[in-house]
Order: sequence, then structure tokens, then C-alpha cells
Amino acid sequence: MRNWRAKTAAIAAVSALALVTACSSDNEEEGGDGGNGTSGSDLSGTISGAGASSQEAAQGAWQAGFQSANPDVTVNYDPVGSGGGREQFVAGGTAFGGTDAYLSDEEGELAEAIERCGELVEVPVYVSPIAVIFNLDGIDTLNLSASTIAQIFNQEITTWNDEAIAADNPGVDLPDTSITPVNRSDESGTTENFVSYLAAAAPEDWTHEVSGEWPVSGGEAAQGTSGVVQAVSGGDGTIGYADASQAGDLGTVAVGVGEEFVPYSPEAAAAVLAVSERVEGRGEYDFAYDLARDTTEAGTYPIVLVSYGIACATYDDENTANLVREYFSYIISDEGQQAAAEAAGSAPLPAELTAEFQTAVDAISAG
Repeated sequence: MRNWRAKTAAIAAVSALALVTACSSDNEEEGGDGGNGTSGSDLSGTISGAGASSQEAAQGAWQAGFQSANPDVTVNYDPVGSGGGREQFVAGGTAFGGTDAYLSDEEGELAEAIERCGELVEVPVYVSPIAVIFNLDGIDTLNLSASTIAQIFNQEITTWNDEAIAADNPGVDLPDTSITPVNRSDESGTTENFVSYLAAAAPEDWTHEVSGEWPVSGGEAAQGTSGVVQAVSGGDGTIGYADASQAGDLGTVAVGVGEEFVPYSPEAAAAVLAVSERVEGRGEYDFAYDLARDTTEAGTYPIVLVSYGIACATYDDENTANLVREYFSYIISDEGQQAAAEAAGSAPLPAELTAEFQTAVDAISAG
């Protein structure tokens, strides 16, 4: 993978020329008129994106790192949610977007994006394990198979000493406390990814349609990640799901994968992406993945959220193209991924895939 700082210097002349000659577009945000940067960068201007709230902390870290090296550049990101981000992007309202679900072919989003862009650039930028969290006095971790997790959240297993839980945890003194499942009350990419795992890994026990809205009535519902964590923390015998970085001191589940139980970790979450396949029938620069949530590969943690960055391969405005290309290069670089890991607890992208993603980012240009 190319060093993004070296890339920045390499396009300096192009960027400077673009500031003079680039013309504005009805659909694209025009770059600014700022002068040369004071840290050796000649990039200048403003780009704006919108999308997944899961990326908010990571985007803050990416903005800070990129703008520090390029002081005449402003990057804006509005965490309106994945759906809003996709809608704004395909309509031409933003230069780039963030989404917890790749653009849908069935719902027409992909066709609209291609109509706008000519060719779509879609690459994973943020990988985060989703932890199954619980609050049970005296117990910090439990082993649970996919089937057991599905039955708990489907409210079919209702006490903690149920024989299915006991079978996964020999020797653990399980109380007869009632189980209270806690789910998101709002439409959520975290919910969609969690139920996608249940549907793939335990299809006989979880037959609900996959969406960002929780499908089971009853239990307890809470707004946002913080609401779920608060509800689980404040209860007794509660269980929920949340971005692993927010698990805090709550008990967490090691998930059954093949013949072993795997606790969440950034490395185990990223390993799922490495064993997953690209979605067929999409463009050369579209790295949408069908995640292998039912994998039996040792050392993988399959309950993950993979969030994408979306951009056009071709922009009308040359400065916009330069800024988006260099910003995305920073995001997927070792430095950018480490910044996100420190700020948001995300999993750095697998090195063997980053070079492939870089080829898509390198394709971003003006036409």
C-alpha cells in the first residue's frame, strides 16, 4: 500500500492546477480557494460526507489526522445514519458517504449511485465486533452457541440455568434468574448486523426477516447503543447487544464457532472479513462483501459490523476528486486504521485486503 503522505505530495501540482481550472458541478461540492498548506501539502478545499453513526468516532479521528497533515483542507461528516447517508450520496448531495450496509441492488440504490458516478467506489473502512453483553451476578463471561443466542433473543430460553446454556458452560453455577433480552428501539445498523448473524448461523431458531428494526415483541427496548448498555447495566439477568467498545464492565459472550468458543476481539472480527466473499455482479471498484457469519474458521468472531466508505470513481470537479481520493487513502492506511482503533475500538483492516482496496481508491479521478 502506498504511503498516503507520499501520495499527497505527488498530486500537489495537480491539486494546485485544479484550484485554478476546476469548474463547479450542480451535483458536487466545490473545493475551496485556500492557499498551500503549511506542512508540505498543497491540498486545499472542503469535502462533506454523511452516513453511519457507527463511524462517528472513527471519522472524528480521521478528520483530525488528515486535516493536521493538510491544514487548508476541511472534511465534514454528518452521522445521520446509514440510510440517510446513502440517500444523500446517490442524490449528489455529498462528496462521499458512510454506510453499515452496502448499497442495495434490489432497492435501486446501486443503480442510482452508478447513474451519478459512472462507477462506484465502495470499500470497507471500519470493522467492529458486536458484543453480546449481559448482567449476571458473579459471572463475567459465558460460552453460547448461535442456536442458544437465537433462542434467548427469541424469548424461547427464559432462565439462565436453562439446559442449553448449562450445556455450553459445564461447571458454571448458573442461577435460575429470569432472562430479560434488551434490544434497540430505533432502526439500527447494529441490529441489522446482529440479526443477520442469527439468521445465518442459526436459521432454524431465527426465522425473522433481516432488517434494522427489531422483529420480536416483548422484552425491553432502548434507544441507541448507550441506551442498551444502560438498560443491561441497570437490570438483573439482562442480555443485549452493542458495539464492543461500549461493553465496559458488563459480562460478554464467547460465541460458538466450529468446535470452539471465540470471545470478541478486533483481530477475530477482522478475520471474518478475510474469509468472506465479494458480492458477485458488481463493479471493479465495489468491494461489497457477503460476510461469512456462519463460518467455522478457527479464531473468527462472526458477530461484526462492517461499515463502508462510498465515493464516485469519477467526479466533475478535479479538486473534489483529489480530496476524496487522498482522504480515503488516509482512512484505509495503517495510520488511519490505528487512529480509528484508538478512538473507537475498531479492528484494523486485514493487511492482505488493504492493497486491494487501495486500487479502488486510486481510481478516483476527475472526468
